[in-house]
Amino acid sequence: MDPELSGVEYSVGQIVALRANPAVTGAVVRVLPAVPERRYQVFINGKTETYYASQIQAHVEDTSLEAVPLREFNARLTAIQISHPSLSNLYSLHAARVNYVPYQFRPVLRFIRSDRPRLLIADEVGVGKTIEAGLILRELQARQSLSSVLIICPKPLVTERKWYAEMKRFDEEFVALDGPALRHCVRETDLEGEWPERYARAILPFSLFDEQMVYGGGRAARNRKLGLLDLDRPPRFDLVIVDEAHHLRNPNTYLHQGVRFFLENAEAALFLTATPIQLHGDDLFVLLNLLRPDVVIDRDTFQQMSEPNPFINEAVNAARAGKPEWAPESHGLLVQAGSTRWGQAVLQSSPDYQRLCGLLSRDAPSPEERLTFIREAEDLRTFSHLINRTRRRDIGSFTTRKPETVSVRFTPSQQQLHDALLAAQARILRRTHGSRSVNFMMTTLRRQAASCLYGLAPLIRQILTRRMDALEWSEADDSYEDVGEETSTTLAEEVQAVLTLADNLDAADPKLDALFQILTEKLSLPNNKVLLFSSFRHTLRYLHDYLVARGLRVALIHGDIPDEERVTLRDHFSRPKEDPEAVDVLLSSEVGCEGLDYQFCDCLVNYDLPWNPMRVEQRIGRIDRYGQQSETVAIYNLVTLDTVDFDIYERCHLRIGVFRQALGGSEEILGQITRELHAVAENLELTEDERRQRLQQLADNAIRRIQEEDLLEERQAEFFGIRLPQQRLEEEIAQASSTWLTPAAIQNLVQSYLSARCGGAGHVRGEGALKTLRLSQDARSRLLEDFRALPKQSGPICREWEKWLKGSQQHLEITFDAECAAQERRAAFIMPVHPLAQQAARFVQPAEPFCTALQVDDGTVPPGIYTFAVYQWQRYGVRDDAVLQPVCSDPRLTGRFMEVLRTARPVDPGAAQWPTPEAVEGLESEHYRIWSAARAEHRERTQGTAQYRRESLRTSHQSRLALLREQLAQAQDARIRRMREAQIASAEADHSRRLAEIDASEQRADIISQLVALGTIVVEECNG
Repeated sequence: MDPELSGVEYSVGQIVALRANPAVTGAVVRVLPAVPERRYQVFINGKTETYYASQIQAHVEDTSLEAVPLREFNARLTAIQISHPSLSNLYSLHAARVNYVPYQFRPVLRFIRSDRPRLLIADEVGVGKTIEAGLILRELQARQSLSSVLIICPKPLVTERKWYAEMKRFDEEFVALDGPALRHCVRETDLEGEWPERYARAILPFSLFDEQMVYGGGRAARNRKLGLLDLDRPPRFDLVIVDEAHHLRNPNTYLHQGVRFFLENAEAALFLTATPIQLHGDDLFVLLNLLRPDVVIDRDTFQQMSEPNPFINEAVNAARAGKPEWAPESHGLLVQAGSTRWGQAVLQSSPDYQRLCGLLSRDAPSPEERLTFIREAEDLRTFSHLINRTRRRDIGSFTTRKPETVSVRFTPSQQQLHDALLAAQARILRRTHGSRSVNFMMTTLRRQAASCLYGLAPLIRQILTRRMDALEWSEADDSYEDVGEETSTTLAEEVQAVLTLADNLDAADPKLDALFQILTEKLSLPNNKVLLFSSFRHTLRYLHDYLVARGLRVALIHGDIPDEERVTLRDHFSRPKEDPEAVDVLLSSEVGCEGLDYQFCDCLVNYDLPWNPMRVEQRIGRIDRYGQQSETVAIYNLVTLDTVDFDIYERCHLRIGVFRQALGGSEEILGQITRELHAVAENLELTEDERRQRLQQLADNAIRRIQEEDLLEERQAEFFGIRLPQQRLEEEIAQASSTWLTPAAIQNLVQSYLSARCGGAGHVRGEGALKTLRLSQDARSRLLEDFRALPKQSGPICREWEKWLKGSQQHLEITFDAECAAQERRAAFIMPVHPLAQQAARFVQPAEPFCTALQVDDGTVPPGIYTFAVYQWQRYGVRDDAVLQPVCSDPRLTGRFMEVLRTARPVDPGAAQWPTPEAVEGLESEHYRIWSAARAEHRERTQGTAQYRRESLRTSHQSRLALLREQLAQAQDARIRRMREAQIASAEADHSRRLAEIDASEQRADIISQLVALGTIVVEECNG
């Protein structure tokens, strides 16, 4: 023991450090006299530890600030924003392999600002609901650990791998569940209390929700299979997505009850549907009640919620018009909104409503207050946080569609083969008494004949040998029915004559000649790209072989082509005609194109046409979409006269108008049209004239229903108030964009990290958007160490990153640019949730304040030297949030600080003038003024919001319990009673939990402030 060290005395409250590790500091809380050496109790790392005097030393705080260049300053602020996500910023803005489409961020904004992360996305067909769901998934990933996601959707979307393909654009990999896999998950959850990690990202088809899966089955206790409702500890998914949610509209189905089970135990939820927003009918009520049973309790509540919205809309419109008397007019309308049943029960107690009424009560609100009123009053509308509805007409047409019908006739030998097939179909259906699977198979053969007779024999033989899987069937027709062995046997006995004719068909093919003429003309133009669709792989192969033989640069994709190869082919298709490796004609099935966009192509050929109008729209939507580079897109429809496909095209598709403009109407109406089309086309008892007449009547009815639906929605828009003006949307996206989260900012952060962690520079190479990361084995080992220090990581992004760090390759293709990432799927996409960005943020994030100097050209303040400080504010309350708050010596610069930074230039630290102690004190005084006002407002708002939510929760909980208890009393079936009892228990637990959260949020309401950076801004005279 060193006598000098043991004799040093420390007082209570003094900050000391461990001699063994001076970075570890704490405060002395008690002195314990002892001989021969004193002991001290020190509060350190969240607990009290006891040390001898010789083990500690006085902590000397270094008050000097590290001076850093502007690039490092920006890198550190980026690190802070990634490590402490803000509700004010969009983290998904440049973080997915998709093209930037502004309106697709509308539901993202609604979702992150909602009081509970649940939303119904009711966008029209073709708007991009799947992409919007992916953006929300990415936004959640940036803010929290998203370890489990469940997608529930119709079986065809599973078979066609639609969701699997779309989620690959977000670097996510999902596993499709079948019956045995779902049973395994239920058993494992029962035994282990957790959903198996292998299926943490799963796609679950609607068809698996049957009685046994929901309630369990089997009479004997030993053989009884567990159902979802038998689980004592139900699985808790971080996010549940339900596609085509309108299928849940009947509460008495097993599907509805099974989905409710998952939702009751989920953190966040999304419903996707193209159903129009209407008050009348139960569909919307059922969906919202399922999604938010705590808010939309019963039908009466649902009706009451809509009542204030017309008055709120009128108040907003009056303010937007800005007439001299706008304030009293808007105030009167707000009072009327508060006088409705919902207004009296809920709205009047809302702090936001009370504040806006107070604002309008003053004399002559300022222009700034008028804009504030417009923005905040729009958020008062009762469904704005529950529903997003984007219609094609609201966002405008992307291009002008120019359809052209190219009709051909069969040759005599082709006609003979076609007639023989129809005769065989009639015989087979008579033998099988109209079996659904037989009917489906024969309809598929008939459509193959209308598409390409040269694909008929291969298709028949494929069916006879049972070598056609579910994916290929579903590519041909989305009304897929399983074709059994008996069906194949019946087919074999009846189609021998058809096969003989098909095998001896002459080579003359008028339809192929017409296609070649179209291609010849298009390939001579500067933009020579042609995207051709067919529902049949045999047609595509036939065309591919012919066109290759004629010397065309052609490629083929369908559902069985691997994802990596599809991306490569798409890349070759996008290349200019001068490129020797370019593809000019891409042949594709619908499934082959999933997850890929073709805005650079302005010519589409439908070599055959699906009967489902929605599939036609999806085909066209591959090129008629946001970012299309041409003003018009050409759509060639090749049809063969005197076939049922031609009748459907002429009498139905053309009349509906799918080729001229994006379809209105709902998925439900379009699905009904498809079912009716099948019923008419497959009815062999109809004459040709009767069939054509019925098809025309079907089209007329469909047009009328779509128009009625649109008109009704237009009339009821004021009751929902869920539209966001385009200008407001663009403003909100601009406000949610952060200087420190752009691709350039992420790249700057990563380069700063690599230089500090690995030494040297030049680790990221390349001038274009596609770059190369070059790291030695030692550097990769260091990064691997940092990667393993991150919270638990999973998913393809992390696996690929870890694999590269462990491997022997020094080079890795990377990009920070979303557009490049969409084109170059093999490149690692470095955005805020990528582990490289995450570990860079953890490493670069400053532990102590720092300073920098910058210079700008600015005309809003006189030339000179100004000082600034940046504070990090951590808001605690109803919703925790983190923001960066700048303070400048001139208030005019404070409001424009982010804008100033975008154009700032570095100042040599050696020549910089740093803030004086007096200037720092002045900044702190100004910060205190801003902070204290913001803190008082935050606490007042939190208190008011907590009281409002407490009262709202009490009212809704009482109504919800009363309804559930009434349903329990009426239930006779033991399983239904068990379900209602579980719902009551869940409601009680949910109420207690949420009430405790509200109480806690009110008690801890505060803004904790911490200085991050200081600096000087040299403002030079603006010369223009």
